Amino acid sequence: PIPCVPWQSQTSGLSTQSTWGLYEKCRKPLDRFDPTKRAWHYMLVGTSAAIGVTGGRMYLYRFMQSWSAAKDVLAQGTTEADITQIPLGTTATIKWRGSPVFVSHRTEAAINAADRTDWEALRDPESDDERCKDKEWLVMMAVCTHFGCVPLAGQGDYAVGGGGYFCPCHGSHYDTSGRIRKGPAPSNLPVPNYSFPSEGTLLIG
Repeated sequence: PIPCVPWQSQTSGLSTQSTWGLYEKCRKPLDRFDPTKRAWHYMLVGTSAAIGVTGGRMYLYRFMQSWSAAKDVLAQGTTEADITQIPLGTTATIKWRGSPVFVSHRTEAAINAADRTDWEALRDPESDDERCKDKEWLVMMAVCTHFGCVPLAGQGDYAVGGGGYFCPCHGSHYDTSGRIRKGPAPSNLPVPNYSFPSEGTLLIG
């Protein structure tokens, strides 16, 4: 039989003090970590700010979208008319956004009468050039500025060459440029936004 020999550790002679000293040498120092955790705080604040800015942008974008008119609404907001069918010296009434609009094909007499007027002395001072993009055509709302009645074209004390407008409800008279000249109306007949995209075509709105 093989004899049993007691085993002795070669490290048995090491002291407990030297063992703890070895641990202290191998242990990674804690001073390499930031005890205040500033990096974590910076990351948290930065992430929160990025999320907040992104959310704010999306909210603002959706809010502006809700106020933007849809394409079908924008289409209803404009009216295109063929003005070649309006004889000289007459006024046509076109419907735009549910309201009537006068389109007057003015004669030379009507244009001259509007130009000769001392517009600076009027109740609502406005020159004919300010109201007409094309001297031959006068485009304005057919709504009296007194109580919203529809005036009569070619009528009144200032009717010249087929121009002039008169509101029979309370007796407001407008000249050949649609400016208030007599009666209770406080201002001229308003001019809407319009353009002539091509010859013989009027676009209102």
